[in-house]
Amino acid sequence: MLDRTLRSLSSRIDPAGWFAAGASVAKNAARNPVGVAAATGKLAASLAQVPADVARVAIGADTTAPAPDDPRFRDHAWQDNPAYFAILRWYLCTRSYVDSLVDAGTDDPTTAAKARQLTNLLLDMAAPSNNPFTNPTVATRAIATGGKSLARGAAYLLEDIVERGGRPKRIDDTAFTVGKNMAITPGEVVYRNDLIELIQYAPQTEQVHAVPLLACPPWINKFYIMDIGPGRSFVEWAVRQGRTVFLISYRNPDASMSGIGFDNYLVDGVSAAMDVVEDITGAPTVDLVGLCLGGAMASIAAGYLATVGDSRMGTLTLANTLLDYSNPGELGLMTDPETLAKVDLLMQRTGCLDGKNMSRTFDLLRANDLIFRYWVSRWMLGEEPQAFDLLAWNEDSTRMPASMHSTYLHTLYGENQLVQGTFTIAGQRISLSKVTGDVYLVGAQDDHIVPWTSSFAGAALFGGDVRFVLSNGGHIAGIVNPPGKKSWIEVCGAPENHTALTSSATPEVWRASAERRAVSWWEDWAVWANKRAGELQAPPPMGSKTYPTLGSAPGTYVFG
Repeated sequence: MLDRTLRSLSSRIDPAGWFAAGASVAKNAARNPVGVAAATGKLAASLAQVPADVARVAIGADTTAPAPDDPRFRDHAWQDNPAYFAILRWYLCTRSYVDSLVDAGTDDPTTAAKARQLTNLLLDMAAPSNNPFTNPTVATRAIATGGKSLARGAAYLLEDIVERGGRPKRIDDTAFTVGKNMAITPGEVVYRNDLIELIQYAPQTEQVHAVPLLACPPWINKFYIMDIGPGRSFVEWAVRQGRTVFLISYRNPDASMSGIGFDNYLVDGVSAAMDVVEDITGAPTVDLVGLCLGGAMASIAAGYLATVGDSRMGTLTLANTLLDYSNPGELGLMTDPETLAKVDLLMQRTGCLDGKNMSRTFDLLRANDLIFRYWVSRWMLGEEPQAFDLLAWNEDSTRMPASMHSTYLHTLYGENQLVQGTFTIAGQRISLSKVTGDVYLVGAQDDHIVPWTSSFAGAALFGGDVRFVLSNGGHIAGIVNPPGKKSWIEVCGAPENHTALTSSATPEVWRASAERRAVSWWEDWAVWANKRAGELQAPPPMGSKTYPTLGSAPGTYVFG
């Protein structure tokens, strides 16, 4: 009983094990005087150089210290003002010293990485850029506004403490409304069960390709990341390329759905949706496109169909999707056995995992971008939050059923069963090597959730030809990637006649042979996908006798 109570408490206050790892490293560092002495000597040498460099700054001479490549310190005062320069140098020396202490405190890579996540978070929090007395931009703004910026910031801070528990308001929540300027591509709900609604989008071309497209979004957030808004919607883009598009909208689970498992997400999710698509369109095959977790589900569905001899599977498109969990990036440090046990305890109490918990986890992994920058902009500079559609979507989180999410974390993150060939769903052990259709695989260069090299590794699991495309952007911006001046891809060969990956290709070898093109992956995908999407024909009806329309898009589940 005591052990369970302690583990329950640990799961609440330190679910990722950061503090435990930090304590372990500190204890072991105390037993390693040689390592601590070396780190201290390095710190002393660095600090000894600071006064000379500060003097050089004061007289306008060059220093030996390069400017940090960090957006927090872009203000010229960090390099030109002797006082701010000294503060920054002392801070950077301290960071380097703490990193050295972590190295001296453990030989275990996981413990060291977790301890480093903790120390990085604490040091990021303590950065001089986050202090109104040591941030030159804050001082400049305060002088320019006669102190009004500080007064506004103080008012915003009080508002955020009272209304948001101390979390800074990041977006203008009046700027975006689902159904008004988000998720507004015209369509109809043509199917609904206890898990999903299926939306069929209205054609916007006189003719459409014969093979329909079923979009599988991640269930960790609402579906409209694929229909974020006019001009930035992948669904809108696909429809305008002559595709008949259907999309799954998941119900937001509650405690009553705690027993819903991975099998349900296949049988009542993707498989049920494919049945409806086939009935409405009459098409013998269906192309799937999946994003992030939705891509994993689409791949599992493709493997299941191949295993049971179901020939309805067409092409498979995956964006920022992890299938080989050997190197899952920063989230790997939150999916070790001890952490998963804590997550299981959390979900057992509530029957589901609240999406806000996942959102906070992702925020902590990128605290400078998603937390501390708003401390500065809102609380110190007194700025109103901006209207940003991706952040608005990110705030609209969902819950995940305990059974399904536990299976996902343990079998994929924990045991990497898709690579081992041991993953079982709906009574079938599946192997992605049986998926022999063409696959289009997208990774994003700055993705910290699914590193592009890990996304690339998934290509080797399939039995068919794979076209891998590296895109600009991060995990979300790499998905919402309409054609524009900043868009680019790296790829081998033209989309209409590409060079398929070989199973022995490595990310480094592939990238060395790839060429960069100033296009969005949406444009490249449209050429690749439409070549495989069949002849042009008249659009199918909206709904059918068996599956009549139930209401207009975006449906009802998206508001849950």
